[in-house]
Amino acid sequence: MRKVSFLQKKETTEESDDDAGYLDVAVSEVKHPPPQLSPMPKGLTTQQIIRRHIIGSIVQSERSYVDSLKRILVEYQKPLLEPEARILSEKKVRPIFYRLREILQCHSMFQIALASRVAEWDLSEKIGDLFVASFSKSMVLDVYSDYVNNFTNAMALIKKACISKPAFLDFLKKKQVSSPDRITLYGLMVKPIQRFPQFILLLQDMLKNTPRTHPDRLPLQLALTELETLAERLNEQKRVADQVAEIQQLARSIGDRQLSKLLNSDQRHLILCEVLIETVYGEKGQVLKSKERKVFLLNDTLICANINVKGPPDISSLVPIGPKYTVKWSAPLLQTQVVEGNGQTLLMFQVRTHIQFSSIKKVCKVFLGPPRLYQELEELQHDLSVVENITLLVGTLQGTYQNLNTTVGQDWCLALQRLIHIKDEQIQCANKCRLRLAVPGKPDKSGRPVSFMVVFNTPSPLSKISWVNRLHLAKIAKREENTPGWVFAEDDGKTRHPFWCPLLACRLPIFSSKTQDQKTALHNPVQCALLAFSAASTSLPQGYLWVASGGDRNHGQVEIFSLNRSMPRMVKSIQMGAPVLCLDHVMEPCPTEEEEEGEAAVKCTARTGNTICVGLQDGKILVYGSVDTSTQCLLTFSNPDSCPVLCLKHSASFLFAGLGNGKVSVYARKSEEGLWDPESCRLVTVGSGPISTLLTLENAVWASCANHVTVIQGSSLHTQSFDVHPEPAVSVSHMVRAGGGVWMAFSEGSSIRLFHTETLEHLQEINISTRSTFLSPGQQGSVRVTSLLICQGLLWVGTAQGIIVTLPVPKLEGIPKITGKGMTSLNAHCGPVDFLVVTSSTLSPDMLKRDSVCETADQANGGAGGGEGGERRNELSQESLSQPDCASPQGEPIKAKGMLLQYRLRSTTQLPGKLLTAEPDQSPCDTPPETPEHSPEDGSIYELSEDPEVWVRGQPPAREGRGKDKVTSAAVFSGGRGFRRLGEETTAANGDPDECTLMVWQLPLTVSP
Repeated sequence: MRKVSFLQKKETTEESDDDAGYLDVAVSEVKHPPPQLSPMPKGLTTQQIIRRHIIGSIVQSERSYVDSLKRILVEYQKPLLEPEARILSEKKVRPIFYRLREILQCHSMFQIALASRVAEWDLSEKIGDLFVASFSKSMVLDVYSDYVNNFTNAMALIKKACISKPAFLDFLKKKQVSSPDRITLYGLMVKPIQRFPQFILLLQDMLKNTPRTHPDRLPLQLALTELETLAERLNEQKRVADQVAEIQQLARSIGDRQLSKLLNSDQRHLILCEVLIETVYGEKGQVLKSKERKVFLLNDTLICANINVKGPPDISSLVPIGPKYTVKWSAPLLQTQVVEGNGQTLLMFQVRTHIQFSSIKKVCKVFLGPPRLYQELEELQHDLSVVENITLLVGTLQGTYQNLNTTVGQDWCLALQRLIHIKDEQIQCANKCRLRLAVPGKPDKSGRPVSFMVVFNTPSPLSKISWVNRLHLAKIAKREENTPGWVFAEDDGKTRHPFWCPLLACRLPIFSSKTQDQKTALHNPVQCALLAFSAASTSLPQGYLWVASGGDRNHGQVEIFSLNRSMPRMVKSIQMGAPVLCLDHVMEPCPTEEEEEGEAAVKCTARTGNTICVGLQDGKILVYGSVDTSTQCLLTFSNPDSCPVLCLKHSASFLFAGLGNGKVSVYARKSEEGLWDPESCRLVTVGSGPISTLLTLENAVWASCANHVTVIQGSSLHTQSFDVHPEPAVSVSHMVRAGGGVWMAFSEGSSIRLFHTETLEHLQEINISTRSTFLSPGQQGSVRVTSLLICQGLLWVGTAQGIIVTLPVPKLEGIPKITGKGMTSLNAHCGPVDFLVVTSSTLSPDMLKRDSVCETADQANGGAGGGEGGERRNELSQESLSQPDCASPQGEPIKAKGMLLQYRLRSTTQLPGKLLTAEPDQSPCDTPPETPEHSPEDGSIYELSEDPEVWVRGQPPAREGRGKDKVTSAAVFSGGRGFRRLGEETTAANGDPDECTLMVWQLPLTVSP
């Protein structure tokens, strides 16, 4: 009997299934000519002209893309399948071009519909619905998923054929040289992976130039949602495929059978891998050796490997050559520690001395290590202590002596403090790109554990932040409460690897009195300049968490927690004369240009900064300063009707207070102080019932009363009401906004509803009880939503049963429809989830600056002794910090753009067609490369993530706006009674079920422009 390997079975299946469910329809260009935009008519507005340029770019880009697909099939696949001059067998050719015909068919049909729409563009100006109809089909996801998952395998087959079949290599060379643009086969085949980022960017530009009243506005938002959803699904599939391929490549390179078996286990997941420079220092801090290593962070192991890149140079110009690895060491994750800021740590600092002789300036490089830096710091600290003691002794002198008094001593102390600060900055500068790990080694002769220090130079401060953060979160993911922490509600209890879900970092009790009821909480972000570099990568978002409660009728309390560590710590408790019902954090308004000049600048110095507004049940509103924990009460006032203040929200110029009598009180700012003016109060009647919740949009506030919502417009206070629920007795309890939609929860029932922010149209309804696991049939009818939150593409839903559910929502400017699977947290409260609040803060920009000292040091390290392999460095790490797209072509920042397959679209300047901002007679000029290498079109406007078989040859493109990148830390807090773990058989409570408890979920750091 002939044995068939698993891979052979898979390839055979792919070949037989290649045409399954596929109808090959020939598209005649005579009957269906390509889309062509008519000449521009006169009298168009500026926005209409820009929209015409964008639709022209879409047309030309799609035409170029379809031509590239045809070119692959006609110029490459067809000759290779001809029996007369067959170079490769059909079994090897078909997997290389797997699913390309189906992709071409999808876009050929889209091009026909696009031609019809473009022909009548000046009459309708609609394109969004066409994208929805064309790319919301399951067939599109299926064929692109198959192609993306097969891409790495296709590149491996091409590389193997180039090595084993010289005729195939000559065939690829001739095809590239004879082509007018010199694009390689790899450059053509990577275009389907790049297609959706192009579409998303173009539609974002189209949406930006579409008025709110335009009929294409909502279809464009829906189109963005469909494209982002498709891109996210492909990205997740590609991420998993890349991880498996990377681990398999590493496993094949390992001689240790036990470690190889460990890697092939289904329990191993790759979190992060990157090329780092391992540096060895001498006793005096000099660099003795530096060499490139590939470091792999798995969910339970850290592996360091040597890199061996093999392959003929002529092949590398046609197809990327993947590396082979030799494992140098591996260590258990939980026994590996990041070492920062102690005297035993190996640091390197570079001092540049300029020696000028005649007219020549020579630079001498001296490498100084930690013995010198820390020794100097300790000497300065010792001297400061001595001088402080001397100053105290001088103060006890009975007589008066020249130059011997306490003033001189204080001057010495100040000078030493400045020197200590400078020395500390030097150490921090050397720290920014140095990753130091204490790795467990073999025990000594007595059996005691021994660890050794490994020092890596990272490509950038962002890379080091990524490593420290991922190492920290990977350890949290190994805790019992996170293994597992979440379960998919619709996959029969299937769990997901904990690292890719929100991780329960800690939980803690609050409010010692059990009579207290948690009402609400908010985050007061405060930048902490003293936070260390690595501590900022692992701690919770900087600032303070305010948690409010209401006890009896005459008592309330606010507890303030510091978040500058990995565990919240209560720093202050404020007693109130009435239960606290709501909180609102108010940012200080930015001064205008006129205020920054002249006499107005003097008034700005008297401003109070950021404030916290507190709404009480007795109708009072208290305003506290948020500069530090002193929490001084700056202002107290009551609403005219002395009704309970149920909710507070603010805009740039007004404070809105929702009252218990169905009115909204509106307060304006005092121009000279920035505080609210109680005398400016205006009342807006919304209904007869209480105002349950408020939501601020750009120029309006949404106020809910009973089953309808009233939109209050800006300073004019004009109102517009619409019903959001058919039952009059049901009221809106929560509202959250994402993109172009608002999700609402209600006082009764388990459904949440989505409404459009512009047309107020009802778009979607989701029943939470069907998305929640661990609910008995009797409980599903009593599920009630008690809290809502949107954070980093997840809609968090808290229920009256204490269970928390998350649902995926888009992150872009589209409609936040729920199309994915929900997850249920296995960590729950014993009572209702009283609140969900997100805390986020941005790391200090100084932490992200790569100082010239670090840059020069890296260059020196690359050329130091033993620096083999310094010719090639990969700047990107797989699954590194999540990076939304950069600014738009017009230079304006875009909110949280997503990525597809780790590619970042830089601009539309290199897309086929005219520039979006160009005049009608302008067009970009692209010159083909002179050598048969990867052309700029292969990926110069993208950054390709590290793939075991797909490496981009040459230098990556310059990163735009890297100096302005912001690293954001985020965590989600939930408040409720008690804590319990959910399970299949039992849901036992841990601790007192009546104790007020905070649960903290930590999220990975993200970077955005």
